[in-house]
Amino acid sequence: MLRSIHALRSRAAVAGGCVAALGLGFALAAGSPASATERTDPNGRYTAEEIHHFLEGFYGNHGPRPWEREHLVSDQLKEEAAQTPDYDLLLCAQNEPQDIEVGEVTTAQSARVGWATITTHWGQAPTTRSFTAYVDLDASRPIQLLQVDCAPGD
Repeated sequence: MLRSIHALRSRAAVAGGCVAALGLGFALAAGSPASATERTDPNGRYTAEEIHHFLEGFYGNHGPRPWEREHLVSDQLKEEAAQTPDYDLLLCAQNEPQDIEVGEVTTAQSARVGWATITTHWGQAPTTRSFTAYVDLDASRPIQLLQVDCAPGD
């Protein structure tokens, strides 16, 4: 009898571990960047929510890391950024901000782009700077930053 109780507890622990692992897998999948297979728009376009999630992950709290800069930026924008070695074109700044916020995303289906105002926070005083980041809506390709407009955002 004692042996069967121990076996039951072991099976329950294994089953609970499997459920926990499965739940972790779902949580990780939900937090991953949008890809061509995860699109929610029936017309094959990234949604405003997917773009917002991408931009938050891309910019993080202090700006894109080298991996994001290499893999999540269009070739054209990489070339433009390379032409401004003393200025970080992706942040529209010369150094790293203390914090970054991604505003509401707008999508223009006819232009096949989505954009949001990115606000960077600097220094002790409430100093901010805003610019606009653009993303291609075509969900048949991996999502990436297409362009940055350093003129002040809305």
